Amino acid sequence: MAKKDTTANYVWKDRKRTIFGLPLSFTVYKVTEEKLLIESGFFNKQEEEIRLYRIMDLTLKRPFGQRIFGLGTIHCCTADKSTPEIDILKIKNSEKIKNLLSDMIEAERDKKRISAREFMDDGSEHGVDDVD
Repeated sequence: MAKKDTTANYVWKDRKRTIFGLPLSFTVYKVTEEKLLIESGFFNKQEEEIRLYRIMDLTLKRPFGQRIFGLGTIHCCTADKSTPEIDILKIKNSEKIKNLLSDMIEAERDKKRISAREFMDDGSEHGVDDVD
């Protein structure tokens, strides 16, 4: 049985905040150099993993109810088939984290030499339009 790696280096880690901006939830967000991890649940745990280079767009949402407690939500549109959209809900320093993620996403794409065009699908199997 493999032992879980508890020594992972996280660039950022926080919990989803609930009433009055307190971290009283079972949802934990973690960012490594290459991945966004979202752990949720108490009895039935689930971990969602999204490679940073697959995140296409970030949107910061700060409704009044979140702003008064210094919180915000980051909406992510991804090229991941199982998770095309995901929200990093009610976190502190949301603007700073959005900018951090944006910079890390660009760095990962540069490192892997991936451009946004590679995620666009025109519906054809080989990327060439069929002509009748």
